[in-house]
Amino acid sequence: MSKTYAIGIDYGTQSGRAVLVDLADGAEVAEHVTPYRHGVMDEELPGGGVKLESDWALQHPLDYIEVLTHSVPAVMKLSGVTPEAVIGIGIDFTACTMLPVDGSGTPLCLLDAYKHNPHSWVKLWKHHAAQAEANRINELAAERGERFLPRYGGKISSEWMMAKVWQILNEAPDIYESADHFIEATDWVVNQMTGGNVLRNSCTAGYKSIWHKRDGYPGRSFLAALDPRLENLAETKLRGEVMPLGTKAGGLSSVLAARMGLAAGTAVAVGNVDAHAAVPAVGVVTPGKMVMAMGTSICHMLLGTEEKRVEGMCGVVEDGIIPGYYGYEAGQSAVGDIFEWYVDEAVPAYVHEAAQREGVHVHAYLERKASELMPGESGLLALDWWNGNRSVLVDTDLTGILVGMTLQTKPWEIYRALLEATAFGTRTIVEAFNSSGVPVHELYACGGLPQKNRLLMQIYADVTNLEIKVAASRQTPAVGAAMFGAVAAGAASGGYDSIVEAAQHMARIREDTFKPIPANVEVYRKLYAEYQALHDYFGRGANDVMKRLKSLKDKAR
Repeated sequence: MSKTYAIGIDYGTQSGRAVLVDLADGAEVAEHVTPYRHGVMDEELPGGGVKLESDWALQHPLDYIEVLTHSVPAVMKLSGVTPEAVIGIGIDFTACTMLPVDGSGTPLCLLDAYKHNPHSWVKLWKHHAAQAEANRINELAAERGERFLPRYGGKISSEWMMAKVWQILNEAPDIYESADHFIEATDWVVNQMTGGNVLRNSCTAGYKSIWHKRDGYPGRSFLAALDPRLENLAETKLRGEVMPLGTKAGGLSSVLAARMGLAAGTAVAVGNVDAHAAVPAVGVVTPGKMVMAMGTSICHMLLGTEEKRVEGMCGVVEDGIIPGYYGYEAGQSAVGDIFEWYVDEAVPAYVHEAAQREGVHVHAYLERKASELMPGESGLLALDWWNGNRSVLVDTDLTGILVGMTLQTKPWEIYRALLEATAFGTRTIVEAFNSSGVPVHELYACGGLPQKNRLLMQIYADVTNLEIKVAASRQTPAVGAAMFGAVAAGAASGGYDSIVEAAQHMARIREDTFKPIPANVEVYRKLYAEYQALHDYFGRGANDVMKRLKSLKDKAR
């Protein structure tokens, strides 16, 4: 039988990457990255002139199309594989990343009438300017005892669809009225590839749009109580059939096929969330194994056999990750972003100079210096809230803190404290699941950070006291997306009929793992107790100084 392949396309925060995958064994034949031309727009719209307020994060939808037309032809050229051998395409995306489109599927930001209005553009996952709307959604849902609220840890995030849509209605009602659909970017890109009807994938609908397999979206009475103008939201601007992961959305259109260098009619899977696509790619298709997709932020995924209530979880969705199980999600809003902030904004010049003399990146230099320290040796402790807290507190108004600095504190000590802070945040999430009857026995890690920073992974193993297995691929979500593309194509075309079957053949992890060091585990047990004290003091209302400072900052602008 001739070889068959699938292409997985992973849309991240700063770039998109395509990976061509051999369906026989999951081998990555070729990959290519396309940086977004417009990046993350958090200060002004393209062309200048229109400034953005704080907590905004927008993107340009045509950057996503460039990934298709640049990276896909690149992997085809690099591999030498014929278009006919590629039987499926799958994509994954940061979420909730959403945009308003007109009846033809054209993003409103591409129309002259709306391009100067920030609300017409793509709202990236880390757009946090809808916090006021999220707060009211949570208050009303709690007052009414809405069944959906416990499925999301008791709080709906400002990052998600409902809060963002309501912000648009409140601040730009003309954009709301002109939008035929509010759609996840992953579903929009799939729609652009197939040219068919708007389909929504069950993963983003379930985790980011408060959709339930049996109950659907929040009811009309709740939406009307929230805002009478929202009463018909679900059946109008959120309409579109919700399809299970691995479903074939359609065939690749002839127009896009020509631009991508593929055969028209190639099976295109419904979209997925970036982190969730990584779960089967590391071979996790049963409960008890938490997968950490580690990059600018962390998404924590876990399978269960029952629907349980877990504080601060981002959601529990039936069939949301792997068919036949309840998929749980939690997360940390900033991880790699914190380390990047420190290197870019706070590391002194002499450290940059020392790294340059050694011919290494500043991150590598700081990692080496920090690894020479014993746990607790720095005397520092940090809270990992540089971009708010996603789990378990679900509060974007929380901010970072660093305790214990003296005149002798060194940059690498601060760096290590920041690494440790993110590990403590993950342990908080693990303990929330364990205490709620959704056990975590093993950790799996994928994404950029596990490939780059061994010290970070050892700290996570020591802090959680769990062995960590690491994905063999540097592009795990893209490989997972390719696996779903193979399922969309089906066994009859040379793919697979289920994601479990695909995982059995294609999933890969590295042989070496990170095991807890008992002496370190004991020190981190004591440090974690101090982290918990700070976490609850600043995060559960005893001292709202972070929010008061943020309010003063906003008023001063």
